[in-house]
Amino acid sequence: MSVPKLSTQTVLVIGGTSGIGLAVASEALSQSASHVTIAGSNPSRLSNALATLRTAHPLAAAANRITGYVCDLSQPSVLEANLKALLDATTASNGTGKIDHVVNTAGDALGLTPLADLTVESIQAAGVVRFLAPLILAKLLPAYIAAGPTSSLTLTGGVNAARPSPGWTVPAAYGNALLGIARGVAVDLKPLRVNVVAPGAVETPLWNSLPEEGREDVKRRFAERTTVGRLGRPEDVAEAYLYLMKDYFVTGTLIASDGGTLLV
Repeated sequence: MSVPKLSTQTVLVIGGTSGIGLAVASEALSQSASHVTIAGSNPSRLSNALATLRTAHPLAAAANRITGYVCDLSQPSVLEANLKALLDATTASNGTGKIDHVVNTAGDALGLTPLADLTVESIQAAGVVRFLAPLILAKLLPAYIAAGPTSSLTLTGGVNAARPSPGWTVPAAYGNALLGIARGVAVDLKPLRVNVVAPGAVETPLWNSLPEEGREDVKRRFAERTTVGRLGRPEDVAEAYLYLMKDYFVTGTLIASDGGTLLV
């Protein structure tokens, strides 16, 4: 009987307190990951996510294979220090002193500023979590991640980078830049594998940043732009991240999990 690939590997999910990140953490535990750490900026959400994972995976919880830490990525002045503290805490608590797979699904509420109203400051602010954080994370990783092609860093983009809606110029720009980060880092940190997942519209708490009035209408329109006729579910998209952890020959690429949005 074959041994699950993740059974001797540790996973860190940044942005793992809700939505896709939480689903990735749960699926990694389902596939026997030896230890899973989640991180998020909100202490209450972190506590709730840890409770959810420990309830769903009681054996892992009993073996202390699930941990979590608060990590705020929104302030440039402390971004590197916060990420270093997270990596230090993760390697100190996961029992191995190294991390095998790092997944970054962290995001923030999109500020969809019209092109005519953009400022240097608004453009820079929009990229702290979605662009600067992945770069600084990659800078720090060599001291913490297990060397070799069995390890991976997976970043998160979005389908609107390839097919932007009106007003999405800045998010699309940063989204497309993530593939450049992945390819550059895959070369600089070889043989570590680095990839990007680009989800389509998925049922996550980020929808709550939209006004309640009209929110369901917006979701319906996004569902109509797919060939599968619905929004994605976090557990759907989580499979793409698990695949990228386990295929030791894929690097510098992007996987779209978008329900066929780019086809119609």
